[in-house]
Amino acid sequence: MLMDAIVEDPRWSQLLARSAAADGSFVYSVASTGVYCRPSCGARTPKPANVRFHAGPTEAEAAGFRPCKRCRPNEAPRAERQAALVAEACRMIEAAEEPPSLGQLADAAGVSPYHFHRMFKAVTGLTPKGYAVAHRAGRVRSALEAGEHVTRALYEAGFGSSGRFYAAADAALGMPPAAYRRGGQAMDVRYATAACSLGRVLAAASERGICAILMGDQDAPLVADLHRRFPNAAISEAGEAFRETLDAVVAMIEEPARGMALPLDIRGTAFQQRVWQALRAIPSGETRSYAEVAQAIGEPRASRAVAAACAANAIAVAVPCHRVLRSDGSITGYRWGPDRKRRLLARESEG
Repeated sequence: MLMDAIVEDPRWSQLLARSAAADGSFVYSVASTGVYCRPSCGARTPKPANVRFHAGPTEAEAAGFRPCKRCRPNEAPRAERQAALVAEACRMIEAAEEPPSLGQLADAAGVSPYHFHRMFKAVTGLTPKGYAVAHRAGRVRSALEAGEHVTRALYEAGFGSSGRFYAAADAALGMPPAAYRRGGQAMDVRYATAACSLGRVLAAASERGICAILMGDQDAPLVADLHRRFPNAAISEAGEAFRETLDAVVAMIEEPARGMALPLDIRGTAFQQRVWQALRAIPSGETRSYAEVAQAIGEPRASRAVAAACAANAIAVAVPCHRVLRSDGSITGYRWGPDRKRRLLARESEG
């Protein structure tokens, strides 16, 4: 009778599925081993007759069970522990005058350099070195946007010499620092518009790749938005040679799962870059909450900032901010309208 109650309990199916999503909501004990586990534990599935469910570790230990050494149910989930270690490493990088070495970061986290490198990239989408460069570039970007002199901005951001920064400036800012300070002056942007099943689409490209994919109902507001995003760039309507690029963008919108082979010219702050990298890692047909994206980049309390980064995204569909939902699964907050977001998600779920 008791065994039937265990099998019929919804928690039993979560145990069988080794559901990581159920971790933290309950633990289960196994009478034959004397241990208790989290739902996602990879240990051999116990017999229902030996299983009891508990609200948490305290209740299980009060019943005389000890924590499993494999899944460590009395500690935070592994993903949360790793995210905390990476978040601390990010703070260490941000506070240092000179970027800490991989060995120093690994020692502080208490793991090997190899393991730390893999863990850091899995959580943030960047290598520790890449994160350090992106963070410094973000500080330079903010200073340049505030009108700061280029040389002063570089040194205040922690670059020991202008030569070291200029070597990385192209990737960091997408253009020379002086041009960035002038709002993209001397940067050439070509664009074209077309019809698609979601309305009108504008695709724009710099010499480095696609820098904007905007959607709307009319061309004029899209062109105005492009000028707002690149206020001092030389913006011009593209000729027939741009047709192949435009067709590739439209094809991706019609079938998001196919992706797009064209290079992207993604510009943003260090934090925005991390968010957008995490978005591009979400498989077609799947969604994440803002909180899950924040967790993925090692900033579990930054859900609002993640939402702001999604709203600032200028490259629709290719940087798939449409795959991020509220924690309750509701569709809201899409820069190009909730109906377009709903239709994109429906296409991906069907594909």
